[in-house]
Amino acid sequence: MIAQNSISIQTDGRSTINISAQVNQCASVIEQGLCHVFLHHTSASLIITENADSNVRLDLENYISKLVQDGDPAYHHDQEGDDDMAAHIRSVLTQTEVTIPVTSGRLALGTWQGLYLWEHRYHAHRRQLTITLTGQSIG
Repeated sequence: MIAQNSISIQTDGRSTINISAQVNQCASVIEQGLCHVFLHHTSASLIITENADSNVRLDLENYISKLVQDGDPAYHHDQEGDDDMAAHIRSVLTQTEVTIPVTSGRLALGTWQGLYLWEHRYHAHRRQLTITLTGQSIG
């Protein structure tokens, strides 16, 4: 079986949003297989990381803020503000797609893992994702 869904996630600006539940809901149609999640944007990304302690995501943000600084005068692309080029670099350094195994109709994430959309822009955005499922259907 192959199935495909689109979901939309509203962000509140630079932050991480746990999207595990929304993607799990899509994955519930297959018993076992693979779930591919693709983000249709160049200034946000997808990460699998710690889901129990929010300080992990705070530390990730602090680290990448030092690595990729907003408003760096070396950037030529700044049409949408100081965070514009930095957001593009952040998404290239992370990822805009992930593939996760599905077992018993659920994402086979580790105990302390969650799937997050990482918004790299200062302002709120609506982000589109395509979720493609391949595997044995339930039933």
